[in-house]
Amino acid sequence: MVDLKKRPVPPPRPGVSLRARLVLVALISLAVFVVFFSNRLLTERYTETTRNRAELRVALYSGNLLSELQRNSVVPLLLSRDPALINALNSADYSQSTARLISYRDEIEAASLMLLDGGGRAVAATTREALGSQHRTNPYFVEALRSSETVFTTVQTEAGSYEFSYSRKIEDSDGVIGVIVVNVDLRKFESSWSGISDAVLVTDSEGNVILATEPRWRGKPEGEALATVSATDAIRRSVRDAADWSGLPSDVLFLGEEVMRHESRVPFQGWRIASFTSYASVREKVNAVLALEIMAFAMLLSLLFYLISRRAQFRSVLFAQESADLRQLNLALQREIAERKRAEENLQVAEQTLAQSSKLAALGEMSAAVSHELNQPLAAMKTYLAGAKLLLQRKRPDEALSSFQRIDDLIERMGAITRQLKSYARKGGDAFEPMDVRDSVSTALSMMEPQLKSREVRITRNIPREPVMVMGDRLRLEQVLINLLRNALDATKTVDLPQVDIIVSRGDYVLITVRDNGNGVEDLDNLFEPFYTTKAPGDGVGLGLAISSGIVTDLGGRLTARNGQDGGAVFEVELPVLDDEEMDVEAAE
Repeated sequence: MVDLKKRPVPPPRPGVSLRARLVLVALISLAVFVVFFSNRLLTERYTETTRNRAELRVALYSGNLLSELQRNSVVPLLLSRDPALINALNSADYSQSTARLISYRDEIEAASLMLLDGGGRAVAATTREALGSQHRTNPYFVEALRSSETVFTTVQTEAGSYEFSYSRKIEDSDGVIGVIVVNVDLRKFESSWSGISDAVLVTDSEGNVILATEPRWRGKPEGEALATVSATDAIRRSVRDAADWSGLPSDVLFLGEEVMRHESRVPFQGWRIASFTSYASVREKVNAVLALEIMAFAMLLSLLFYLISRRAQFRSVLFAQESADLRQLNLALQREIAERKRAEENLQVAEQTLAQSSKLAALGEMSAAVSHELNQPLAAMKTYLAGAKLLLQRKRPDEALSSFQRIDDLIERMGAITRQLKSYARKGGDAFEPMDVRDSVSTALSMMEPQLKSREVRITRNIPREPVMVMGDRLRLEQVLINLLRNALDATKTVDLPQVDIIVSRGDYVLITVRDNGNGVEDLDNLFEPFYTTKAPGDGVGLGLAISSGIVTDLGGRLTARNGQDGGAVFEVELPVLDDEEMDVEAAE
């Protein structure tokens, strides 16, 4: 037992020195100063950044809107000179007019087309409900008869939304015989504007809202619309109705009551576009930076307190013997904590390394896929550019314009291909619609025209005369056919008389067969695996068939391969048939 009476009395423990106190006061003062001025500077900076981004978005919105209007403005002029439509109006035979308008609509991507006779009756239309309807009192019919140019009209429907259309009268030697009407789909911009932390509206020359992310704003002046539904409530509703929350920016989840307004002029009939952006994201970003600064100063204070405590410990050597056991235990505990901390740090480094490797692998696969799928349009564009240059040198601008139009179509296709590359990783049936397989085959052969001209390859086609209808995505099916045709051409490079056969048949299902007379396929089991290829390095990355198989599976069918009895490879695409009853149901919906 320790004799407490004989135990020496320890000296009084020293307190905190004056110099340490001054350092503490200076550090706290510095922290207050830095946090105060950081708050002001960051608030101004993030506010300006948010304002600039909002102004840029408004400019992009205005440009996209104007581009869509200008793209459709020339269509009525071209259709008013169509001999087939003029003959149909003169002969009153409209049996082929609706089909012709549908083909035009698919080509120009308009909302709908309608052909009116001289009395205003719809004799042909891309929508079945419009056939036979009377439009003699509608503004687009009346104003088209009065004007010798293409007229643009805006009509508010009973549901509160607006319809936008271009119209132009059709004349022959005897006078006016009809009117062509092209409806422009501007409602699609409302859905694309939603869910981007903005509320957007477009007003006409009279100040009435004609397009808006908030439906209750339409048809009202801006002041009355904002009194009905505030901009903040409109932003909340746009975010709540967004289809994919995971794709939204994080700052739209924190909405305040204050908003900033940005307005721009749309150079079209006095239209103006305005957007409302929340200030809440600015405050959240500033608070995040301030929290990091406060945490840093807290760590400095902790370090300072630690140094002070260590200094006091060294000055308290007289108490060391009484706390020796306790210090040994503390040291062992600290070593264990350090070891565990090192183990956790090593684990975190390993996890970060693994995540980075996964990201790099995914990036490499996507880069290879983009390169593979854009190679064909780029090659075609190069050929068309060379042809256009030669035509311009020979003073044939009209034919060169046709080549430039094909280049424009290829650019549109390249943009669509980059959006469709994700189909290899996930399903997607939102864009399915009734389509004729024969059109996809014709388009695929047209895309392959530069390669076919550069080699003497015999192409045979066996395609039914009647439509072969399926439910699917025309662009993605064309992508599959182009991949199969390209592989067939590569497989026949070493053949003296290369030949590629394309067969379309319809039975219990639609069967598209692409057959070549090459050397066939050696490894059929791994043919549809990603990055498997029999081509020489630099000629292919092995993604075409893997992507094609995924696309056909998304379309509800399957892609198979085999070797032909007489040699060569045979690829078969099986798709479900769309019968007449299903087409009627789709049309009704």
